[in-house]
Amino acid sequence: MKINFSLLLLRLEKIMHVILSPRLLKALYAHRVLAGTEHRSILKTHLVTVVDVGANRGQFALAARKWANKATIISFEPLADPADRFRKVFQNDPGVTLFQAAVGPRAGETTIHVSAADDASSLLPIGPLQEQLFPGTNEIRAEAIRIGPLSDFIDHEAIVSPAMLKLDVQGYELEALRGCEELLGRFSYVYVECSFVELYVGQAMVDDVIVWLHERGWVLSGVYNVIKEHRGRSIQSDFLFRNSYLGQSTVT
Repeated sequence: MKINFSLLLLRLEKIMHVILSPRLLKALYAHRVLAGTEHRSILKTHLVTVVDVGANRGQFALAARKWANKATIISFEPLADPADRFRKVFQNDPGVTLFQAAVGPRAGETTIHVSAADDASSLLPIGPLQEQLFPGTNEIRAEAIRIGPLSDFIDHEAIVSPAMLKLDVQGYELEALRGCEELLGRFSYVYVECSFVELYVGQAMVDDVIVWLHERGWVLSGVYNVIKEHRGRSIQSDFLFRNSYLGQSTVT
């Protein structure tokens, strides 16, 4: 099986937007971090807080700095190497905070399966379909990391509305959401990458995530960045939810 041109087109589009921004171009040139410009349509200037779970090297945080430039950004990245790169990218930015940890229901230490492509690493074992669809994402080692509920790291006062919770945690989405549940009502939006097929062993599928959020008053309001394999089957996508208890969304 081969991935179709959607990934290639996405990367070319990202590079185009990076070239047009001095800050994003500097991050790419100096630190080899390509900003997640594909998320620009959901990052609006009215956002005051962005909590970025699964930050990797700062791809999403860079996009937030560009398209939600008034927001305070609180990021979480458990792996040492990407976290070190993140710190270098944002070393002179007081509006960005990084916790070198994962978010989950229980506090303690756990093991992460480190991929040859570090942004494909997961707290779940990497499945055969992930390696088949995305060559070069095989596991190369395991690493002990810190994990805990979101409320162990920040309190409710740090989440100033309107706020967005973003999760990109490679199959661990439902557990990470459970780790955010105590503070979930503080957010106006949840933006989460989910899979239609099992890429990581035992992961929740997109319908599990939708049901869990719906039961807590969240409404699906958009689907973005759909990745498909060459036969047209959808593999994964980004899903935007709005908090129905906080009124209508202004993100479109």
